[in-house]
Amino acid sequence: MEGIQNPVVSRSVEEVFGDFRGRRAGLLKALSTDVRKFYHECDPDKENLCLYGLPNETWEVNLPVDEVPPELPEPALGINFARDGMPEKDWISLVAVHSDSWLISVAFYFGARFGFGKNERKRLFQMINDLPTIFEVITGNAKQTKDQSANNHNSSRTKPSGVKASKTSPPPREDDDSGEDEEDDEQGAVCGACGDNHDDFWICCDACEKWFHGKCVKITPAKAEHIKHYKCPTCSTNKKIKA
Repeated sequence: MEGIQNPVVSRSVEEVFGDFRGRRAGLLKALSTDVRKFYHECDPDKENLCLYGLPNETWEVNLPVDEVPPELPEPALGINFARDGMPEKDWISLVAVHSDSWLISVAFYFGARFGFGKNERKRLFQMINDLPTIFEVITGNAKQTKDQSANNHNSSRTKPSGVKASKTSPPPREDDDSGEDEEDDEQGAVCGACGDNHDDFWICCDACEKWFHGKCVKITPAKAEHIKHYKCPTCSTNKKIKA
């Protein structure tokens, strides 16, 4: 099974981090744009299931490996059993927290196996820590660094009438004036699907108010001009279920 194979053939910090980013991207897809498919694959009537993020930015729900000890650290076991025992939003958030923990364990497993020293481990952690966690992205609490926020303030943005959209970067997060420190006031938004904040065409969901890269939700600038009220894939599917 691809999810439990060792995909890292070199021993550099950059390549271990590349493996981390690939797995993280896959997990983000499972819990955002592919959330309906993920939900249905986590059938509580099946045996213990795990959510694996794969290095090629895909994901899979599968049984844990039989070998003891496993080749890689294993994700949380039995995520399907809790699916119907709590609100879906809370369940997705719980899976996100366990997924963050698993990603860290896999990255530092490789660090230990490849003999990373103190400086290499520190650099690996700093690279990982510069990205928002899966939980932060899924719950809409992801924030940017000051440098990234400053770049966004300097970027030119346009908002077509109707749907909120931006040609380069999302607007900074709107915080209240209740005494938050300066750093929080300068934080900006990240994509609700991939968790990154690179310059691209952006669109905002009118239901959950999260910003998304157009390419992550398959919306082009031309298409956005004809949308009066945009709903992201998660909000659209949730509305159908309630109906």
